[in-house]
Amino acid sequence: MATKPILTTAIQPPPGPAAKLALPDESGVNPPVFNDAMIVRMRVFVDEQHCSADAEIDEDDARSWQWVMYDPSPSPESSTPRPVAVIRLVPPPQPPHAVLTHAEDPSTKHLPPYDWTHEPCIKLTRVAVLPEYRGLGLGRRLMETALAWAAEHAAEIDAAAAQVAAQTELVGSPGQWRGLVLVHAQVDVERMYSGLGFVTDERLGQWDEEGIAHVGMFRRVEVR
Repeated sequence: MATKPILTTAIQPPPGPAAKLALPDESGVNPPVFNDAMIVRMRVFVDEQHCSADAEIDEDDARSWQWVMYDPSPSPESSTPRPVAVIRLVPPPQPPHAVLTHAEDPSTKHLPPYDWTHEPCIKLTRVAVLPEYRGLGLGRRLMETALAWAAEHAAEIDAAAAQVAAQTELVGSPGQWRGLVLVHAQVDVERMYSGLGFVTDERLGQWDEEGIAHVGMFRRVEVR
């Protein structure tokens, strides 16, 4: 039975719209924790799952929180802690769902960039664990860490949503975040999210992202 290594976790606050974010390198462009997150994301999503490297950094990275889990044990490659798992929390608002499910439909080109008509929700995404660290429950641990943080930091989440609202043509308040959480789950890990209390929303259907089937799942946390 695999034993759980003693790991540490670091949080990367939203870098902000002025930040210059890039694929992981040694140039010092990225904030250090973000760069470590990208190392894990590139290996899992690009190298392993063959997703596009060009799409790995998106418009949400500048406004999102990320957690990186590290193995502090020295490795043959480096004496510094090794990033082994990551999760990203995207604050409200989220894009209209039709943009994902009907991306080729010309009518979606006229949709607003964000959906302000439904209850605000955060989205947990970019959950990735290096292959050699799987089976240890690290994805679950990161999910629980992000959910616990969100429950305690609703004001920060609302402030992030308000910043987006101020930059769009929204009239009125974007509304407060009341604990609704969304994941776009790859179908092969749908069961894991179910074990964390997420329920598949059949109304959202199933769609393809980078050749991988996804479903939408929701749960609610108690905001404190």
